[in-house]
Amino acid sequence: MRSKNYGNDVLGGDWRRPRKGQIPEVPAEPGLVAEDPDSGFCGAVVGCDKFGVTLEDRFGKRRVFPLTRSGFLIDGKPVTLVRPAAAPAGPARSASGSIAVQGLRAQVAKESRIYVEGLHDAELVEKIWGHDLRVEGVVVEYLEGVDDLPAIVDEFAPEEGRRLGVLVDHLVEGSKESRIAAQVTSPYVLVAGHPFIDIWEAVKPAAVGIRAWPRVPRGIPWKEGVIAELGWGDDTGATWKRILGSVNTFTDLEPALLGRVEELIDFVTV
Repeated sequence: MRSKNYGNDVLGGDWRRPRKGQIPEVPAEPGLVAEDPDSGFCGAVVGCDKFGVTLEDRFGKRRVFPLTRSGFLIDGKPVTLVRPAAAPAGPARSASGSIAVQGLRAQVAKESRIYVEGLHDAELVEKIWGHDLRVEGVVVEYLEGVDDLPAIVDEFAPEEGRRLGVLVDHLVEGSKESRIAAQVTSPYVLVAGHPFIDIWEAVKPAAVGIRAWPRVPRGIPWKEGVIAELGWGDDTGATWKRILGSVNTFTDLEPALLGRVEELIDFVTV
């Protein structure tokens, strides 16, 4: 006598259509091992989007499967793979890596300033730290060289609440720049420098698409020597646009420059 509580075949039926709530939903996180029961293909999840889930087997072969209900096996048990929940978005970052201030409004500039040697220096600082400087209300100006730095500092008349930060190229022991910087002794002035001959060299070679910055023999203007060695023509202005266009975030710059600029910003915003 057959019990009326069972059908003709207790193993019959469609396992893909179990009673509601019996089949768990599992996020298709990278690395999860799943099997497609129809083809027998088994592999780890390497991608998941609205089109389906991509599995990669131990031989490196990949296949894409639709995210159907009860469409996969994990450890021999049916599951429904679903797209992983999107990670919560972190705070927006500026090019310098700092947290971007949303809805930033213009404010009156502080009396404190940051001076850099040339236009290229100013443009690079603006591209990476421009947001930070606007948040702080600090203006960057360029000098066309630092030969007259002591007189420039005297004219600025630094004092408490009116600080001056100066970014100098090639500030290394024994250089002309180091001798000029040593003449500035005001406690309200910070002269900080990087070791590069020119600000161009503070951009990582990989960002520009070269293996290394060329070594230019003494007696040859550095910029002209660089573009000649690289075969980039003879237009320094066009070359700088090419270099600046390759810089997107602080990761494209050498640490020796990053630290000095951050130091100057901290100094003038005390």
